[in-house]
Amino acid sequence: MERQRLDKWLWHARVVKARTSAAALVEAGHVRINGEREKAPGHAVKPGDVLTIGLDRTVRILKVVGFSERRGDATAARVLYIDMQAKPDIADQKPPPE
Repeated sequence: MERQRLDKWLWHARVVKARTSAAALVEAGHVRINGEREKAPGHAVKPGDVLTIGLDRTVRILKVVGFSERRGDATAARVLYIDMQAKPDIADQKPPPE
């Protein structure tokens, strides 16, 4: 799968609880793809797209890295995106040059 509907991807990635909620979020103009506001729930997203999602009390910035045929648990959902706001793990950081 190379592309997936935006509302379906948001639902599979567990950003929202229901696909209808995902469609409503997009139609209300609360989702941007690569900085451009998108109002069509059927718009296709592809790997590498960066989604900026305005939720009730927060904004999430997610980079699309994969798709799923069906909605899985939270662990399966986390492999569909990279959270661009997540703080890097200390173990992943390189020591400063001397």
